[in-house]
Amino acid sequence: MKVQGKMFLWLALFILIMAIVYGLWSKEPAGTTALFLGFGLSVMIGYYLAFTARRVDQLAQDNKEADVADEAGEVGFFAPHSWQPLSLGIGGALAFMGVVFGWWLLYFSAPLILIGLWGWVFEFYHGQDRTQ
Repeated sequence: MKVQGKMFLWLALFILIMAIVYGLWSKEPAGTTALFLGFGLSVMIGYYLAFTARRVDQLAQDNKEADVADEAGEVGFFAPHSWQPLSLGIGGALAFMGVVFGWWLLYFSAPLILIGLWGWVFEFYHGQDRTQ
């Protein structure tokens, strides 16, 4: 994680320089603010990764002599299938269409979003994938 922390801190420095140059050159407040916010975000992520890297063991990516196989192993658990993102996508699309066509569409989209969230959170508490 030391490598990622350094990469984000270098990215933050680059964004800071570009924000200053852009702000002085264009005198446009929205883009300058966005660049300064991007700088802050990169600093936060870089600091977190650098801080965490000191507390964990050295990973293979931090070792210059490491092979690709040194990081082999289980990556994590990923859901094999789920219908809940479809419900969330349809509910989200209806909710955003409510901004365009009328707020009454939220009456139809809110239940779809709530059902999708409920199903996604609790999908491994019942059914054939209950024990995973």
